Amino acid sequence: MLVKVYGSAVFGVEATTITVEVNIDKGIGYHLVGLPDNAIRESSYRIAAALQNNGYKLPGKKITINMAPADLRKEGSAYDLTLALGILTASSQIKAPKIEDYLIMGELSLDGSLQPIKGALPIAIKAKEEDFKGFILPKQNASEAAIVSGLKVYGVENITEVINFFDNDVPLEQTHIDTRKQFYESLEHPEYDFADVKGQESIKRCMEIAAAGGHNIILIGPPGSGKTMLAKRLPSILPPMSLHEALETTKIHSVVGRTSDNNGLLAQRPFRSPHHTISDVALVGGGSYPQPGEISLSHNGVLFLDELPEFKRTVLEVMRQPLEDREVTISRARFTVTYPSSFMLVASMNPSPGGYFNDPDAPVSSSPAEMQRYLSKISGPLLDRIDIHIEVTPVPFDKLSEERKGESSVVIRKRVSRAREEQAKRFKNYKNIHYNAQMDVKQIREFCKLDENSKNLLKTAMERLNLSARAYDRILKVSRTIADLEKSESINQAHISEAIQYRSLDRDGWLG
Repeated sequence: MLVKVYGSAVFGVEATTITVEVNIDKGIGYHLVGLPDNAIRESSYRIAAALQNNGYKLPGKKITINMAPADLRKEGSAYDLTLALGILTASSQIKAPKIEDYLIMGELSLDGSLQPIKGALPIAIKAKEEDFKGFILPKQNASEAAIVSGLKVYGVENITEVINFFDNDVPLEQTHIDTRKQFYESLEHPEYDFADVKGQESIKRCMEIAAAGGHNIILIGPPGSGKTMLAKRLPSILPPMSLHEALETTKIHSVVGRTSDNNGLLAQRPFRSPHHTISDVALVGGGSYPQPGEISLSHNGVLFLDELPEFKRTVLEVMRQPLEDREVTISRARFTVTYPSSFMLVASMNPSPGGYFNDPDAPVSSSPAEMQRYLSKISGPLLDRIDIHIEVTPVPFDKLSEERKGESSVVIRKRVSRAREEQAKRFKNYKNIHYNAQMDVKQIREFCKLDENSKNLLKTAMERLNLSARAYDRILKVSRTIADLEKSESINQAHISEAIQYRSLDRDGWLG
């Protein structure tokens, strides 16, 4: 008897429906074809034990299972439940006339209970597209899949529940989630708050500008000056994610199995902070079974690189193209996959190997050659993509010990959101531009016009401070954001002079 059951394979951040064809014939043997990996081949042992422990058995006949399309590689243990139900139905141990209406996924334990799977959200989206009646999966993933409206999602804990559903018409409990309610509830309570930061008002202002225009930022300062603390609070002042952005972000995290158990949807912007020993594949994604890297996991959020010069130079260089294109395409001999990677880069570094080069109270312990070697790890083209460079100085004792709390993230976020709305109106006719940092030369000429006084000020600054050519466009972009925060239609001298201060690393005496 031949039976068809449906599962799904995740490739990149999209899912493909897999038809599992189970045929039982005279003879003996278990043949699994259609490019399964080792985890799927081993499934026969898990399935046999799970069936036996629940009063069923693996038939002692010739079992042939084909996973179509046969030329697409299948991986992981998430097909256990699909295969088990196919075998039970094909061997007439259960009757399941409506099994083809459902998409079924889940990893089996030896006692028949189900373990969570990866990629539940993209699979659910595909199931809805292909008009399946419902999606049966482990209970731990049910809230994630239930984000997709218009699809019945059933979270189950044991294979017997699924068998009773098909064989005895015992109803399964459907998982319901009010996505919008859950999404808006978690917006108003950020984990970290700028109110906790003592002093550093100029750096907070800088962070506000970076958040308002989507600018990449680098913080330079001695150890203990608050660089990491400030960076961790940046997501709390970024504008709230739209529902579309939240779905897109959750989809990527779902593929690597990193969504939260209770509420499927990621409402807070992601903040990723990889260690400096990271490899280039772990950063951009890839591997023999392609997986998203850190830059894709920080899509619509913040990628924080602490101690930037400690990262391997090759790792930093692979970020250049994704920073520009907002997506990363990984091409290998057997596959090509594209992951979105529209993130804000926040980097921090000590000004010298000793850490205290620009601190007037500390002795300089590094030689010029050591400093040059330390700073030369950061290439010009990478710095070219960082709009704001700011020097962070240690906080004096009287600021640390004062009781007064700073401005809260919720208040700053309101100003940032207002500036972003202004930019959304400005770029409504441009498909791939949503905020100031994404402007290219054409838009800069159109939206960043300067009056004579501002032009003269910028010219003088570039000559006096020996600012490089790369700094010119960056200064104009940042000044446009400053003007937006102040609700100003045009850029004036004050905006330009503030933007000039944020180009520390372009001045002579820093990087050669």
